[in-house]
Amino acid sequence: MTLGNYLEDFTVGAVYQHPLGRTISEADNTWFTLLTMNTNQNHFNAHFAADAPYGRLIVNSGLSVAIVLGLSVSDMSQHAIMNLGWEQIRLTAPVFVGDTLYAESIVLATRPSASRPYAGIVTCRTRGLNQDGDEVMSWERSVMVYRRDAPHDKSHFPVAKTGPLTV
Repeated sequence: MTLGNYLEDFTVGAVYQHPLGRTISEADNTWFTLLTMNTNQNHFNAHFAADAPYGRLIVNSGLSVAIVLGLSVSDMSQHAIMNLGWEQIRLTAPVFVGDTLYAESIVLATRPSASRPYAGIVTCRTRGLNQDGDEVMSWERSVMVYRRDAPHDKSHFPVAKTGPLTV
């Protein structure tokens, strides 16, 4: 069984509702914010955030973007060689601690790579939704993915020195 899609599997107009959702905890938000040296207290100081316009902690946008991107990987870039770029990144609604994020993508374009015969480029639009169906972010992303017959991503599972599993 192979997880993910190769270049040949993508069709322009195909929509992928990515299978997992992810609830963001206060620890997720605080750790990410402090690890990335973000000093905006709206992300980690509830007392401070209580006086801000939303009146509560807001999730660091870098974390929410990373989660939505990660949710899309199983369908859009499991067999990626590299991301080529993001465009039109929009943060359209706030994300709060306790929100659950979901992602869906539509394929906008596909083409073979001009420089790598074993790969191609997929362009998609991805959006993140919260548990209420509110769109909280969106972007267009181009990613270079392997073709199905590319040898680069095959046979990486190690052979057990004790032999195969048996009943």
